[in-house]
This record gives sequence, structure tokens and C-alpha cells, in this order.
Amino acid sequence: MPHADRNLTIGILALQGAFARHQQIMDTLGVDTLQVRRPSELELCDGLILPGGESTTMTHLLQAEGMWPALEQFAKDKPVFGTCAGMILMTQLGLLDIAIERNGYGRQIHSFSTSLSISLSGGCKEIEALFIRAPRITKVESAKIDVLGKYQDEPVFIQQGYHLATTFHPELTDDPRVHRYFCDTFRKGVRRA
Repeated sequence: MPHADRNLTIGILALQGAFARHQQIMDTLGVDTLQVRRPSELELCDGLILPGGESTTMTHLLQAEGMWPALEQFAKDKPVFGTCAGMILMTQLGLLDIAIERNGYGRQIHSFSTSLSISLSGGCKEIEALFIRAPRITKVESAKIDVLGKYQDEPVFIQQGYHLATTFHPELTDDPRVHRYFCDTFRKGVRRA
């Protein structure tokens, strides 16, 4: 966990996907970020964001860059936040006890925006959620999963320990609350489930 006497540095996997938008949101929160492209850069980070993008491409790039083992090691004791394809990577890394269906809400032409009620520190909040080729969580396989938000009674925002994941893209809105929650959760040592 990060030391209380220094600023957090959140790594953002920057091989492919919407990493720049995540960085913009973190900048608005005053959080130091580092674009991560090599395993050695993970050592400089207190937490990591796995952005949306194309999960097959991202997996290929992670393996080509030798990052897969480094990510597995990093996630053993540091928090990871994955959005859309990032959540798929988290399941492949064994960080989330869920089953998923890729593109579960449809292809690109079926993308949509909706209002969601999510459970954050201090109660329920309404947010705008963008679903773009979003994975669907088909099964929560552990009581360790805390469902923080649902769409049509299906989980779309979950937490397991210090790890957080969304099927939607909070980085594509101007609302920083999901990102703030990620930072606050492990800054305060809040470990759910």
C-alpha cells in the first residue's frame, strides 16, 4: 500500500486504448500519473488503471512486452482498476472472481449511454455510463465481489478487495467520481469483501 507521507502515483497502462482519457481525469483530481509501457515502470506505481480498448490486442501487446508476469506480481498487493477491456484483462489475470461475455451488450453499433445508480463512499450516486462493446458479467463467482452498480439488474461496477472494475467507460465522461473512489479506497485502506 502507498505510504501516507507521499503523493500517490497511479500507473495507466499505455499500450493501447483510452489511456489518455484516464490520465486527464486523474489530472483533474490532482493525482500523479505515469504512462506504463514497460514492466520496470510498474515499480514506480502505487496503483494501476487498465483502460478500455481491444482486449485481444492488449493481451498480445502485454505478452510481447513481457508485462504479463509483472502485472500478476503487481496486482498481488497493489490495487488495479479496469474499465471495459481492462476488466477483461483483470479476469484473465485472476483478479476478479467473475465470468464474463465479451461484447455482451452488443457490437459497436449497439453502444449506448445510460444513467446508473452506484454505491460510493457516502451513499448512492447517479452517474452517466457509456457502454461501448462492453463485456457482460454473466456470473459473480465469489462472495468476495461487492457489486457497486447494476444495469438492468446485472452487475456493471464491482470491487474485489482493492481491485475495482467497470464494464462501462467512466473515463469518457467528465465525471471523476469513479476514479476518485478508486484513489480514496486504497488511500484509506478500505478493502471490501
